[in-house]
Amino acid sequence: MSELFYNEKVKPIIENEFPNQEYSACLIGSGSEVLGFDTPLSTDHHWGPRLIIFLPPKDFKKKKQMSTFLSKKLPPKFMGYSTNFGKPDEIGVRLLEKAKKGKPIRHMVEIHTIQSFFKSYLGIDPNGDINAVDWLVLSEQKLRTIRDGKIFYDKLGLKKIQKRLYYYPKDVWLYQLASEWMKISQEEPFVGRCGEIGDELGSRIIAARLAHSVMKLSFLMEKQYAPYSKWFGTAFSKLRYARKMTPILRKAMSASNWKEREKNLSKAYEYLAKMHNSLKLTKPLPYKATRFFSRPYIVIHGDVFAKELKGKIRDKTLKKITACIGSANQLSDCVDFLDNNRLLKKMRSLYY
Repeated sequence: MSELFYNEKVKPIIENEFPNQEYSACLIGSGSEVLGFDTPLSTDHHWGPRLIIFLPPKDFKKKKQMSTFLSKKLPPKFMGYSTNFGKPDEIGVRLLEKAKKGKPIRHMVEIHTIQSFFKSYLGIDPNGDINAVDWLVLSEQKLRTIRDGKIFYDKLGLKKIQKRLYYYPKDVWLYQLASEWMKISQEEPFVGRCGEIGDELGSRIIAARLAHSVMKLSFLMEKQYAPYSKWFGTAFSKLRYARKMTPILRKAMSASNWKEREKNLSKAYEYLAKMHNSLKLTKPLPYKATRFFSRPYIVIHGDVFAKELKGKIRDKTLKKITACIGSANQLSDCVDFLDNNRLLKKMRSLYY
């Protein structure tokens, strides 16, 4: 809808009122429709005929004039939806409102420069240097909304930036893979240990965390950014490996006892290990789950995979990091943290 809105309504206004103007038009950034996960329920807030226009810095002074022309000339409805939005609430959310006859349209055609948008949204200069640690403190959810966003028209090099941010550089990828394997290593025997002493709730909680790590590794292995929790399972279901992995994880999550839970998690680990070997990032590693040393718990020994992956990293900064703590998204799923560029930048100190 947003692309049609641009082509049929916004583009003609810009071409008529601002002939020969260089710009880019797109729908990137926050929004379930950007990710392709919106449903009819999504239309209840911050949803409708909307898009972003990027102007060159030298022409940004035209922002107010361009926005005013759009307010005057856009139709009150498009494809049955109002093009008029209410004022932002305290957190910036806007709702569709019926346009008042004779009043300017309060549209959601945002106008930015590329630099100002990425500085605000990701906290980076998209054309500047981005080192390994910079990548680790970027919000993965936000990176996905850049990669999955649609560019309708581009005269300013937006597609080049989208391509640059398409996925992590190899060494950053390897470090995150190693870190997620290490998270599995740290807790994989505890599903059985908690269950054995009668802590069924503790066993279930740990199993859920391990299932999350299995899913996270699947995203990493397929080089797909993982969205935040609301869309995590939906996005996982679209991965190539999900068809075989999902039934296994469902059985692990619904198991009534720790032995059944451990049995199915072990199957998931074995499938992950085969996936790892198919990537040929390290020498082939054992893909059969075995006992946790002398204890009667079945594990994949995730630390072995982590060690081999870390050994393949060449980036000097990443090689110096002794702990496999992973990226910001691997350390926390707190939205208030992952949406705050200032806090994310403070996390850089953990890697030096």
